[in-house]
Amino acid sequence: MVNIEIDGKQVSVPKGSTIMDGAKQIGVYIPHFCYHKKLSIAANCRMCLVQVEKAPKPLPACATPVMDGMKVYTHSQQAVTAQKGVMEFLLINHPLDCPICDQGGECQLQDLAVGYGASGSRYAETKRVVVNKNLGPLISTDMTRCIHCTRCVRFGQEIAGIMELGMVGRGEHSEIISFVGKTVDSELSGNVIDLCPVGALVSKPFRYSARTWELSRRKSISPHCGLGSNLIVQVKQNRVMRVLPRDNEAINECWLSDKDRFSYEGLNSEDRLTRPMIKRDGQWFECDWQEALEFTANTLQSIKQKYGVKSIAALGSAHSTSEELYLLQKLLRAMGSSNIDHRLRQSDFRADKQIQGVPWLGTSIADISQLKSTLLIGSTLRKDHPLIAQRLRHAVKNGMQLNIVNPVDDDLLVSVANKAIVAPGAMIKKMAEILKAAVEIKGTEQTKEIQQLINSLNVSSTASAFAIASSLIENAPAAIYLGNLSQHHPDYSKINLLANLLAQITGASYGVLGEAANSVGAYLVGAIPDINTLSITEKFYQLEAGLNAAQMLGFSNDLADEKCQAFILMNMEPEFDTYNSQKALKTIKSSEFVVSLSAYKGNAADYADVLLPITPFTETSGTYVNTEGRIQSFNGVVSPLGEARPGWKVLRVLANLLALEKFNYETPEQIRAEIFPDGLEINRYLNNAVGNFDIEIKVTEEQGIQRIGEVPIYQADPIVRRAESLQATHDAVPPKAWMTTAMLESLGVIAGDQVKVMQDDEFVKLEVGHDEKLPDNCVRIAGAHPKTVALGDLFGEILVEKL
Repeated sequence: MVNIEIDGKQVSVPKGSTIMDGAKQIGVYIPHFCYHKKLSIAANCRMCLVQVEKAPKPLPACATPVMDGMKVYTHSQQAVTAQKGVMEFLLINHPLDCPICDQGGECQLQDLAVGYGASGSRYAETKRVVVNKNLGPLISTDMTRCIHCTRCVRFGQEIAGIMELGMVGRGEHSEIISFVGKTVDSELSGNVIDLCPVGALVSKPFRYSARTWELSRRKSISPHCGLGSNLIVQVKQNRVMRVLPRDNEAINECWLSDKDRFSYEGLNSEDRLTRPMIKRDGQWFECDWQEALEFTANTLQSIKQKYGVKSIAALGSAHSTSEELYLLQKLLRAMGSSNIDHRLRQSDFRADKQIQGVPWLGTSIADISQLKSTLLIGSTLRKDHPLIAQRLRHAVKNGMQLNIVNPVDDDLLVSVANKAIVAPGAMIKKMAEILKAAVEIKGTEQTKEIQQLINSLNVSSTASAFAIASSLIENAPAAIYLGNLSQHHPDYSKINLLANLLAQITGASYGVLGEAANSVGAYLVGAIPDINTLSITEKFYQLEAGLNAAQMLGFSNDLADEKCQAFILMNMEPEFDTYNSQKALKTIKSSEFVVSLSAYKGNAADYADVLLPITPFTETSGTYVNTEGRIQSFNGVVSPLGEARPGWKVLRVLANLLALEKFNYETPEQIRAEIFPDGLEINRYLNNAVGNFDIEIKVTEEQGIQRIGEVPIYQADPIVRRAESLQATHDAVPPKAWMTTAMLESLGVIAGDQVKVMQDDEFVKLEVGHDEKLPDNCVRIAGAHPKTVALGDLFGEILVEKL
């Protein structure tokens, strides 16, 4: 530690710290523009000049390292004169347009000009004007206001991992520009809006819609990805106007992904469902809540009497709150059925009987930055988990080795130590090779079960398998993560088992990257067909296991004897949110009764019989349990739109009309107290271990063309799908049929041609794209999109024909 004195106050700071660090420690404010706690030091704005005893001139506090016995004066005559001189230079070319600037009221330059600026300017020459740049649909520019702090440039290089903005020119002719003809397309791009200390970069969707002092600020939690990012939601006249990050070093630090930041536009979509609706004789009619809920309850009772209670099923999204999912499963189980699931895009449930606990991250989110080796299996990481990708990039900068087994080779904007890009059907073989290599490197005696499994694997370890295994063994702490593509894979149970064994042998931690903000919470509250010891709700019900999502929707190999005749759908759209949208829609349309609890109309009119408008996360209070098992509760920030009601209220009243017991909740806090009683230690439920189950791991090579179907970043949930600005970004372009040169030649097509893609009984027409990084005999076609919903399995055999 180094002892220094700042404005007469003694402070001890670690060696290598700067004067700025010491000042922050004792609460002394030093004016600054270019300095930011998460970015490298640039020292180019010079606003933080301070007087240091025995120094011949003022020094920048952000870039001056401390020395023992140093005496610093931040508000001496010399320091203040220097700071005022810098402010005069910064204001020379700055336009006097504060009244029309969107940054007005929250502008650092405005604030510091009050303290350090003069009442008039000595500069009488013509001010410079800088041409505005088109950075895309999310960021609006007024570059004449730019003071060249370079925060946006450093953010791209150091945090987002891609240099999309840079500075050209010298002196007065300096400009921040994007690369020629390019927009800013990073999935974290919106953070430059927060970083910009002036009004040069502002939010394009929010621009000119409200003044900062008109907005109420309320805390909330994002429902979109497994992180559960902390939000500040800004509200005007009962309408969400803007979303900003709320600092939480343990989760999202001070950043937000664009999905979390701009998806609020979907909350105010014209597609919002605001009144209950009933379909009679093929026609839709609006009605009041009493009529809609009585009709729903009566129909469910009649189906129960006609087909038996096991003909009733419920599907809920993990974007729903714990309270909503808890009441959904409680309602169903109180009726006598366990046909409930939230794992809508999962296709392989063979490991269900063997999982020892709730799948979770396996470590805390903050610990990701400390890892020395990571194996990522089946993930479009940057798009599915933008802020986890950012933490992994940070770890790689600190020496971590990143290893990948994946069917796609997307640019992770970071150096990858070892990667195996293999077809979906070959992922099991590659995992088996790595497992065998790890056993050979370790050389230690394994358990009888593992040894039998290793001996049964008819594979020989390759060089890449040895490299990945040795990376995990030799670099501790290490971690293995299963991404979304793994969880959707038709052999997820095998990937899960092999990854588990690999973690045991290498000593790495093992985790599953949660798909939504409540992926862990959905398990905990019992939104699964077999609660055994996985769920907190096990103590309330002892029912036999019900049908999983694949069995209910008809795309499982293990179909039930009797099909479901009534579906309760909550916060999900089967055409976008399921593994096989083609079969899911057919199954739901062929059932007798479908009730949709949703905030949106969508296409529900095609398959539902009752539409019940429930509120999105901003209009209800609730709880999410994120991928690291952190319980996060939040309150509604605006009143429900129209006659929409919180999902828990709708389910409670429906249960009352069905004459079910123990549904007398008055507030969501009562439900929360039942799910998470005080002192509940949920860590005992979190366990990624899988019991050794008898799955024969055959290594077979697929013969037909395999589809690789990921879920695009801005198609993942109903709110994001309706955010207009996000749908105008580069990441939201319509899907193409991506294939290698060899595949293009075999089909006789070139990039830009149209092809007919067939799967099961349906076909779609798509434009061809060229991607040389794909595995052989594979075509990458995104799912969850209106252009591809007619297709079947996200991973399955397809036929492709030239048009």
